[in-house]
This record gives sequence, C-alpha cells and structure tokens, in this order.
Amino acid sequence: MKKVVVLGTGGTIAGRAQSVTDEIGYTAGVVPVADLLAGLSLPAGLVAEHEQVAQTDSKDMTLAIWQRLGQRVAHHLARPEVAGMVITHGTDTLEETAWFLHQVLAPTKPVVLTCAMRPATALMPDGPQNLNDALRVAADGRIGGVVVVCAGRLHAAQDVTKVHTWRLDAFGSGDAGPLGVIEAGELRLFRQSVPGRADPGLWARVQGVRALPRVELVFSHADAQGHLVRSLLAAPGGDIPPLRGLVVAGTGNGTVHTALAEALEEAQAQGVVVWRGTRCALGRPVTSGRSGGDWPLAEPSVIKARLSLALALL
Repeated sequence: MKKVVVLGTGGTIAGRAQSVTDEIGYTAGVVPVADLLAGLSLPAGLVAEHEQVAQTDSKDMTLAIWQRLGQRVAHHLARPEVAGMVITHGTDTLEETAWFLHQVLAPTKPVVLTCAMRPATALMPDGPQNLNDALRVAADGRIGGVVVVCAGRLHAAQDVTKVHTWRLDAFGSGDAGPLGVIEAGELRLFRQSVPGRADPGLWARVQGVRALPRVELVFSHADAQGHLVRSLLAAPGGDIPPLRGLVVAGTGNGTVHTALAEALEEAQAQGVVVWRGTRCALGRPVTSGRSGGDWPLAEPSVIKARLSLALALL
C-alpha cells in the first residue's frame, strides 16, 4: 500500500457556483478537500489522507499561508510511510507556490500541485481528473521534487507558468516542455525533474519572518520613464517596509529603456538589488552584458525571480 497526503488550499478546484453552467461567477475555495477526494475512485494499493491547510482564492496567496503549507509538507514528507504529497491549489499563483516550495524545501519525494479551471460545481468539472492524475503521479515512484499536474501534463516547478486565461490546458513549460503526460492513468515520462538544492537555513529564516524583504517588479516598454522606480525609492510611510530589490522585465533579450535604466541605476546606488529578465513568454536573456544596465539575469522567469530575490535577501 502507498500512502499519499493531500493538502487543500482552496482555489477554483474547490470553487462553488449557483448554477452548473456558471464557470465564471463562482466563489473559489469553498468545497473542502475531503469532498474533492470523496468522489474519486482511488487506484488499487493507494491510500489517501487529507488535511485542509487553507481555503483561499490563490490570487490572494500570502506568506502566512506559504509558511503553514511548507510546515505541513515538511511534516508529512518526514513520515517514512508517506510516498508523496498532493496539493490542491488555485491556478493564479500556482507557479509561485510551486517555486516557493521547490526553493525552501527542495523535497526528494514528489510534491504534486494540481488545480482546475472550472469550479467543482460545473457541469463538467476538470478538477476530479486533475486530482486523480496528481494522486497517481505522487505514488508513481519515478519522480521527485515539486511538480505540477494539469490537463494530463506534468510540469517541473522551475519551468511551469500559466499561459492561458480560461482554457483547461492553462499551463505550459516554455522551451523545456512538460516532464511527461498522464495517459489512461499511466505516467509517460519524457525527462526527469531536477530537485532543488536543500538549504535548511533558508527554510528556518522563512519561518521566522512576518514578511519577506520588499521586492517589486517593473516592466520596460516603449516610452518608459523612471518615475515609478523613483516613487518606489521614496521613504515609505506607515507599515510599508523599505524597498530592498527590483526585478525589471526587459524587452526582447532583457533590454531596458534608457530612461528606466537611469532610475534603476539610481536605485542600485542606494543599495537596492536589481535583477534583469525578459517580458517575453519564451526564451531567456542570453548575455549578461550591458543592455541598459549591468545587472544579474533573472531566472527562470521574472515572476519567479521576484520571489527568488526576496528569499535571497533574507
């Protein structure tokens, strides 16, 4: 018998609408994870435990939920009888949660995030199939680390990104492509996942803070100016922490408009750490020379790099 622990955090997969035909006007994070599992027929030899960690719309994901989630994942993975984990999650920030867990926990056992684009009350919900596939992946034994299962595809935490606003197959893995596919309940692997690097000190630091260092994301574009960066540099009031880092999503090969680059250099001179990436959906900057600023490259994406920089600044 293989044991998989399922942690619920809310999202569309746990959403409820007034009508089975309503796939937009629903409330996310309502249906308990126990109910999501109740309708599934588990494969022979698989036992699933469940625990409700949160019930939130993932657009409202917080550090506090991440901390609680990380604690429960670490707790269950330490149990020798647990083969793997499944986390039900909303699609909006799924890639960020996957990246967070990949960096701070770097698990060797599989931690599989899954989701849905239709609420649980839809006429034809996609959540049950995704959850069933995720359970099979978590118990498969051939992969490790943090991965994502959606619409029959398996994605690595470092590659996955949401690429579509409404279709069921909403996630992609860019140039790398998916790790594999789930076909008729069987996992067919194209390549192996790459586990993160364990850093117990990082996880300890994350658990000990009420907020991550403040890192903001800005975009370069035609007729860009430096006003936003200079406003971010202004002395904050109230409970707003000082700016510690900036990630700039550059055009093309990470190039940055001259006017914006000047403001970013001012920020760097004031002690703000600046990273540079690209706003392009595919590819990565291939040089680290001056493209409007001599800053480290932001990888694997500017969204994940914002989180990476905040963790690095701890």
